[in-house]
Amino acid sequence: MSYQALARKWRPRRFSELVGQEHVVRALTHALDSGRLHHAFLFTGTRGVGKTTIARIFAKSLNCEKGPTSNPCGECAACAEIDAGRFVDLLEIDAASNTGVDNVRDLIENAMYAPTRGRYKVYLIDEVHMLSKPAFNALLKILEEPPQHVKFLLATTDPQKLLVTVLSRCIKFNLKRLSPEQIGGQMRHILGAEHVAFDDEGIDVLARAADGSLRDGLSLLDQAIAHGGGALHAHEVHAMLGTVERAKVRVLLEILAAGDGGALLAEVERIAEFSPDFAQVLDELAGLLHRIQLLQLVPDAAGDDGAELGALASRLAAQDVQLWYQMAVTGRRDLPLAPTPRVGFEMALLRMLAFVPAGAMGATAARPTAPPRAAAAPASAPARADAPPPLPRESPRRIEPAVEARIDPPRASKPDASAAPADWAGLIDRAGLRGPVGQLAQNATLVAIEGNVVRLAMDPSYEHLAEGSMVGLLEQRLGGALGRDVKVRFERAASGAQTPAEQRTRAETARRSAAEEAVQGDPFVQSMIETFGARVIPDSIRPTDG
Repeated sequence: MSYQALARKWRPRRFSELVGQEHVVRALTHALDSGRLHHAFLFTGTRGVGKTTIARIFAKSLNCEKGPTSNPCGECAACAEIDAGRFVDLLEIDAASNTGVDNVRDLIENAMYAPTRGRYKVYLIDEVHMLSKPAFNALLKILEEPPQHVKFLLATTDPQKLLVTVLSRCIKFNLKRLSPEQIGGQMRHILGAEHVAFDDEGIDVLARAADGSLRDGLSLLDQAIAHGGGALHAHEVHAMLGTVERAKVRVLLEILAAGDGGALLAEVERIAEFSPDFAQVLDELAGLLHRIQLLQLVPDAAGDDGAELGALASRLAAQDVQLWYQMAVTGRRDLPLAPTPRVGFEMALLRMLAFVPAGAMGATAARPTAPPRAAAAPASAPARADAPPPLPRESPRRIEPAVEARIDPPRASKPDASAAPADWAGLIDRAGLRGPVGQLAQNATLVAIEGNVVRLAMDPSYEHLAEGSMVGLLEQRLGGALGRDVKVRFERAASGAQTPAEQRTRAETARRSAAEEAVQGDPFVQSMIETFGARVIPDSIRPTDG
C-alpha cells in the first residue's frame, strides 16, 4: 500500500477532531443543531488552519443520512463519498484556476438543478478572492436569491480583496493561527499513534517552524521523519531546518555570563559550521532570556524550566536579562543591515559582552561633568493645570538602566572584622547587588563582618524585604564578592545610621539644590528674566552627569 502523507491521513473528519478554531465549531454546531442554516458561509484565515477541512465537515453534516447533524455518522454513503472526495453534490471549485465569468455562469446554471444524491448541493469555492470582478458580479445574483437546496462555502486567505457586496451576503468566520502548543500537541498525538520515537525539543522546533499552520507543521513532520530515518530527534530537525539546538544557545548565554570573549567567538565559530539562520539563533536567545526572566520574577509561570535554567537565573541579575533581551531583539531586527548575517550576530553578542548596567562590575568609568540644565518659559505662558508631576529624581530608574563599557575591577581584598560601615556601598557594587536583592542591601547598614558572618542592621519599616529567598541570594552574592561562604544576620538599626539608599537620596537632594542655585545665579538666565520676563520652572532643573 502506498504511503499517505500525514497531513492527509490525519485530516479531521469530525468537528471534535479539529485542533483549535473552537469559536467556529461552536457556531456551526449550534446552527446545525437548531436548523438555523444560512445559505452562504465565508471562512478566512492563513494557509493550513482548517478552512477547507471545516467546509468539508460542514458539507458532510448537511448531507449525512442521519442529519442534518453536527455529528455526522461517517458511515453512510454520503459521509463515505465526501471523505473519499467523490460525492457528486459537493462541488469543489478552485477559484485560482476558474477566475472567469463563464465559469461562474456554468456554476449558476448547474445550481438550479436539484441535488442528485444528497440533501443539499454544496459549492465549496476555494481562494474565492481570485475571481475576476465580472465573475463576482455574476456570483452576486445567486448569493442574493439562492435556491433552497444550495449552500455556498467560500474560503480565502485574503478577505480584503473581496467585494463588500459579497461579504455582506455571507456569514463570516475568521480562523485563527494555531499556537505552537496546539501544533506540538497534535504532533505528539500523531507520532504516538504512528509509533514513531521523538523527543520534545524536536517537536517544539517543528511547531514553531510551522508558523501557525498545522498543515505546514505536518508536512515538516513528514520531512523530519524521513530525514531521521523513521524517528524524530532534535539534532536531526535542527540539521534539516538549519537551526541551532537549545543546548548550544544556552552555552552562549553561559559564556556571556562568564564574560569570556575568546570562548564566545570560539562557540560562534562552532555554530557557524552548521550554516544556521542567525536570525533564528537570536530568536532562540531572546526566548531563553524570556524564560530566565519568568523564572526570576514569576516562578509559577516558568513551567518546567526551573531545573534546566535555575543556575543561570541565579547568576544573572534581572536587569541584565532585560538589557540582553533588548539587545537580542534589536540585533535580530538590524541583521539585514549588517555586512553579513554572521557579523551582525557576532556584534549583537559582543554588545552584550561589552555593556552592562552601570555599577554591575563594581567599577564605573569616569564621567565628565556638564553644567546643569534648566527649562525657561516666558512669564506670559500659563502653567498647565493638567501637566503630570515630574518624575522623582531621588530614586534611580531600575527598568531602563544606563549602560557603560565593562571595566574589569581589581581583585578586592577580603574585609575583616574591623570593616567600617562606609565600606558597605562599595561591597554592594562588588557583589553586583541589584533588583529586589539590591533594594534589600541598599536599605540596610553594615555593622561588621565577623569571620563568615555579615551583620546588617535594618529599619523595621524595611524588614519585609528580608524574606527567605532574598536572604539566600544576598548571602550567595556577598560570598562571591568576599571569596568565602557567608551568613547574613539582621538586627535592628540604631538611630542615626544611614543606609546607602539614604546616603544616595541625600546626595541627590544636595546636587539638585546646587543645580537650582547655579541656574538661578546664571547671568544668561538673569538676562532672560530681565529682558523677556521669563521665569525659571524649578521642577525642570536636573543635575547632569554628562
